[in-house]
Amino acid sequence: MAETEKPAAGMPPDPRAPETKAPAGACDAHVHLVAAAGEYPLWDGRAEDPAPGPDLDGWLAIYRNHLETLGFSRGLIVHSILYGTDNSVTVEAVRRMGADFRGVGLLRDGATEAQMDTFTDQNMVALRLNYVHGGVLTWAGAKAMAPALADRGLHIQMLAHADRHLEEIAEDVRHLPVDVVFDHIGWPADGMIPESDGFRTLCNLLADGKAWVKLSALYRMCPAPYDRADALVAALVAANPERCLWGSDWPHLMLADAEMPVAAELLNAFHRVVSDRATRERILVQNPANLFGF
Repeated sequence: MAETEKPAAGMPPDPRAPETKAPAGACDAHVHLVAAAGEYPLWDGRAEDPAPGPDLDGWLAIYRNHLETLGFSRGLIVHSILYGTDNSVTVEAVRRMGADFRGVGLLRDGATEAQMDTFTDQNMVALRLNYVHGGVLTWAGAKAMAPALADRGLHIQMLAHADRHLEEIAEDVRHLPVDVVFDHIGWPADGMIPESDGFRTLCNLLADGKAWVKLSALYRMCPAPYDRADALVAALVAANPERCLWGSDWPHLMLADAEMPVAAELLNAFHRVVSDRATRERILVQNPANLFGF
C-alpha cells in the first residue's frame, strides 16, 4: 500500500428488522454520512477512507432503508473527521433528508460569529469535540465559545472516556451555559465498570440535569449481544431517562478492533435493558425532539 493510501472502511450489512421496531417519531441520534471518492474533499489526516461505494444520493438511499427497517423517521447526522472541518457532506445530507433531520459539525477554536451564524443556518444543532483523540476543537476553545453557542441555541457533543476524563471536567460541565452530550455511554476505556468514579460522575451529571448521554456504539466496547454493557446502560437510564438519547453509530466507521455490528442487534440491546414503553418513547422520541428542535 502506498504511503498516501488509507485503508478503506467496510460497507455496513443490509439492515435487518429488530425484535421491536422504534416507535413513531423516533430519532436515530448518531449516524455519519459519506460519499463516493472525489465527491467531497477528504481530510489529509484521516485514519481511513470511506468504503468504496455510491455517491451521496446512493448513501442516502441506504440510510433511508436503515431508518425504515428499524422504525426511525428522524435523525441526527454527525460529521465525520474523515472530512475534517469541511462540513459540506454533512450539511448537504441534512438538507436532502429534510425537516426531520439535523446535523452536528466541526468548528475550530476561535470560530467567528459569522461562522457560527452560518453553522446555525445550515441546520446544525451542535459542534463536536473529541476529548479522546484531540482534533480541531479543544475543551478550552469550546468553553470560550459556549456563550456564543448558547445565544444560537447550539450545544456541544463530546467524545470522552468517562472513567478517565469526567472527574476533571465535571465542574466545567456543570457551569457551562450550553448542554453537553456525551457520546457512546461515556465510552469507558478501562473496563465496563459502572462503579468507577468517572462513570458515577457521568451519572451524577445526568441526574442533576447538567449533561446528556447517547446510548450508542456498544459494539466498540463489547461483542454482540452487548450484554456486558447492560449494567452501564441501566445505570445511565436510572440516573435520568430524560437526558438519554439512542444512536446506531451507522455506518460504523473506523472500527479498529471492533466487529462490524448489525444495527438491529444494537436496538435489541437497548430494548432488553429499557423494557418500559413510556421510557423507550421518552428516550427515542421526546428527548431528541426537545434537544434537536423537531
